[in-house]
Amino acid sequence: MQSIAVIATKAFIALAVAVSLATQVVLIPELARETAQQYPGADGLRWPGILGCVAIVACIQVGLVCVWRLLTLVSSRRVFSPSAYGWVRALIAASAAATVLVVAAFFVLSAAHALAPGVLLILTLAGLAGAGITLLLVVMNGLLHQAAQLEQDLDGVV
Repeated sequence: MQSIAVIATKAFIALAVAVSLATQVVLIPELARETAQQYPGADGLRWPGILGCVAIVACIQVGLVCVWRLLTLVSSRRVFSPSAYGWVRALIAASAAATVLVVAAFFVLSAAHALAPGVLLILTLAGLAGAGITLLLVVMNGLLHQAAQLEQDLDGVV
C-alpha cells in the first residue's frame, strides 16, 4: 500500500514540475505583459517581476525535488538516515526563500501602487501559507531527528 502512495505522489510531482516549467516559460511572461499594459507606471517592474516569479516557481521546484528524494528514501526504508536531513533542510530553505520572495513582491508592488485587490489577497495568503509551511517543516525536521534517535536507541537495544 505504501509503495502505491509513493508512486502516486511521484507521478503528481512529475506533473507539477511539468506544469511549473510551462508556467515559467509561458504564463509568467504573458501575465507580466498584461500587467504592464494595465499599469503603465509599473512597466519598469516587468522584468524584475518576471525574474521574481520565476524564482518563486524555482523554489517550489526545488521543494518538489526534495520531496521526491525523501519519497525515495521512504521506499528504500532509509528515511531515518543522515542523508534525509540534508533533503529536509533544503526543503526548509526552499520554502523560506519562496516566502521571502512573496513578501518582497508584496512590498515592491505596494510601493509602486501596482497592486490590484485580488493580487493583494493572493500575496497575503501566499505569504502566510509560506510562513506556516516553513514553520511546519521546521517542526517536522525536529520530529525526524527525534525519530532517528529513537531508531538508533532501539537498534542498540536489539
